[in-house]
This record gives sequence, structure tokens and C-alpha cells, in this order.
Amino acid sequence: MLTTRQLTFSYSPAKRFAFPDLNCADREALLILGRSGTGKTTFLHLLALLLKPETGSVTINTTDLTKLSPAETAAFRAQHVGIIYQKPHFVSSLSVIDNLLLANYLAQKPQDKSRARQLAEQLGFAEHLSKKTSQLSLGEQQRVSIARAMMNQPNMILADEPTSSLDDVNTEKVIALLRQQSEQIGASLVVVTHDQRLKDAFANRVEL
Repeated sequence: MLTTRQLTFSYSPAKRFAFPDLNCADREALLILGRSGTGKTTFLHLLALLLKPETGSVTINTTDLTKLSPAETAAFRAQHVGIIYQKPHFVSSLSVIDNLLLANYLAQKPQDKSRARQLAEQLGFAEHLSKKTSQLSLGEQQRVSIARAMMNQPNMILADEPTSSLDDVNTEKVIALLRQQSEQIGASLVVVTHDQRLKDAFANRVEL
């Protein structure tokens, strides 16, 4: 379970954010909506452990992430948090399957080729595993990003603007895939977006 309490963050005295408290259970999905400038990206970075809050706490299961050292934070993120970025970030010199296995390596886990192939089958890019990511379409790259976020069976999945460049049909497909995968591994799913089309797809919503 993901829980936040009294989170604040400041870039300067004039640019300070105070965020609402969150509770997101295992296999539960939460939508965080907000216009530009409301702190969506900052909030995501706090949840992803990429920023340290000025005050408050972020807890996954029973671990208060704000009490971890920088090294412990990096290790915890690699093992327990799956991040799906708005624009995919891959190592261009590696094949698709090696980009997936890199998630295992960074979490100091055994490289699980069978899981990589299983996710590729489920998400529909199994025939592309030996290709470079630059040879894939944008939709295929997005599915690879989803698979990479699932490789270590994280406790929390964070998706940053996953539908901002998609039409309505592909938006529905991506959200269905994210929910299906998070339910399968028992993870909390948090989607951060300004895309108002997603309102009806999530019973749990927070607007910044």
C-alpha cells in the first residue's frame, strides 16, 4: 500500500507546493489530475523517490521512504517502484530484451529472461525482442516501457502522462494494460496526468 502524509516541497520561497494525503491499496488504481503548474510532476517525483520532500512522509507497505539514506532510496526504488515515463528512455545500443533485463540488473536481481518473454507476449511485442528500441513504433516503445516497469514485480507503478499523445482508442488500450498488469502483480497503480479523458476510467481521483 502507498500512503502519503502532509507532503510539501519548495523550489523557492515563492514556489511551494502542499500536496493532499493519499491512500492507494494493493491492486488499486488512483488518478492524479492537474493542469500545468499545479505540481503534478513534482508530486510524481516525490512518489518515485526522485525528490525528497521538505516535510511529510511517503510510505510503501511499512517503509517510510523519507527516512532512507540516498543509497537505500536508490535500492528501494529499483526493487519496489516501476516508473513509466511520458517519453520512453532506453539504452539505444541494447536490444529490446536487454533493455528489459536492465531493470533486473539495476535492482541487483537475477536476469529473468522468462519473465521478459512472458511480458512481451502479454503486451504484444514478443516478435521484436531482438530488435533495437529505435526500430519500434511509438506504441510498441510504450508497451516495452510498461513491461520494463513490471520486470521486478514492484509494489507501486507510477505512470507519467501515459496517454497524452494517444488517440481515444489507444488511450483505452494503454489504461486497460496498466490496470491489468498492476492487478496481476498486486501493485498500487498511480497515473499522473492532465488528460481529462481518463476521469471516467478511475473511480479514485485526486485533482491538484
